[in-house]
Amino acid sequence: MLSVFDLFKIGIGPSSSHTVGPMLAARRFAAGLADAGLLAQVTRIEAGLYGSLALTGEGHGTISAVLLGLEGQAPDSVDPATVTLRTAAIRDEGELLLAGRQRIAFAFARDLLVHKHQFLPRHANGMRFRALDGDGRVLQVAEYYSTGGGFVQTAEEMDSPTAAGLPVPFPFASAAELIAVCRAHNLSIAQVMLANESASRTAGEVRAGLLAIAEVMQECIRHGCEHEGELPGLYHVRRRAPGIMKKLTQLQFSEKAGRADIMLWPMVYAIAVSEENASGGRIVTAPTNGAAGIIPAVLQYYRNFAPNASDEGIVDFLLTAAAIGMLYKLNASISGAEVGCQGEIGVACSMAAGAYCAVLGGTLAQIENAAEIAMEHHLGLTCDPVGGLVQVPCVERNGVAAEKAIKVAQLALLESGEHLVSLDKVIETMLRTGRDMQHHYKETALGGLALTVGVPAC
Repeated sequence: MLSVFDLFKIGIGPSSSHTVGPMLAARRFAAGLADAGLLAQVTRIEAGLYGSLALTGEGHGTISAVLLGLEGQAPDSVDPATVTLRTAAIRDEGELLLAGRQRIAFAFARDLLVHKHQFLPRHANGMRFRALDGDGRVLQVAEYYSTGGGFVQTAEEMDSPTAAGLPVPFPFASAAELIAVCRAHNLSIAQVMLANESASRTAGEVRAGLLAIAEVMQECIRHGCEHEGELPGLYHVRRRAPGIMKKLTQLQFSEKAGRADIMLWPMVYAIAVSEENASGGRIVTAPTNGAAGIIPAVLQYYRNFAPNASDEGIVDFLLTAAAIGMLYKLNASISGAEVGCQGEIGVACSMAAGAYCAVLGGTLAQIENAAEIAMEHHLGLTCDPVGGLVQVPCVERNGVAAEKAIKVAQLALLESGEHLVSLDKVIETMLRTGRDMQHHYKETALGGLALTVGVPAC
């Protein structure tokens, strides 16, 4: 079974599939060379990017991620402020510190191969690394795929998938199975998840880990509401969260506005996180970076506005959200390059809606209904980032989806939970829709808004 900590990873922006995944893959390749005792023989590394990683990698921080990963850096510990500086130093000096130990020459023009119109066979986000000695002989070669949400697999792992992790007391592979387990044992979704997580760590460690993740989410909101200026790139996109927060705070206390504007709060929280992500800041993949604002925003809304909000509620929220996210990861995809933005914004909205419904006391049927509605109204959503940057339309999509998740949960709570379309059916539909979607609309920056807006004149 997957773990809640697989769905929620602490890393850096702007993309889980294009930044976090490539950094992990490159780090894994470098570590493999060290483990095999080959580091001293390596004089050159070739890093090849394919498909979506090549087409939108520059705007998604892929090149920096690969270089720092080869140097042994990890997404959860690297200082975001050093990433751009270190990349520039490697370029200028023409040297790379492989695995943090072996200094080798690295020439961008020769060793960084960006294959913009070539796709490796198993996934749109493909990488190929080669290590060579001084005579040009290949010492080691490996192919990796970044499958969304910071998950990385080798070609062999994708061809021969195996069940991951320890055996758990309550395994499930579908929403129907999950609900059946809950009913058979009179447990909530969060309780089932906690029992499963406790197979590999104590319940106290699970709770502490989730509260730490929630704290990073909250800190990201705070940073995003404080940091003004522009997002990186040629488009000069202004960071909007600080200004909106100031105006919203003023409206909250004005007699004219009252509290009618309350649903703008989750929007500004989500925008704040998304702008931090777009700037390459510290982020929690939830379940991807492109959709990382939604779950923190809805969780913050719960903290601030639910009368009985508690740490226990925060833990239950994240456990329930992760259970729903696992269903999408197991049975469909959370990769924008594979199924479009429905697999990122849509999945995050579904996770948040079900989780929010749960902590407000929803029944199993109401929770499933909320998660299903949220995805149903994101079916067909394309991934068409302008300029290959996680900014337009990504930031606003996070804000709108956060508000939608809350409203969907509240709608489900007003009804019995009876619904025609099951969560399993909508997940199946999302996968089919993604497969039918033209590749131009799946994180290539070749269609939709990316094509319409184009590249600004310098």
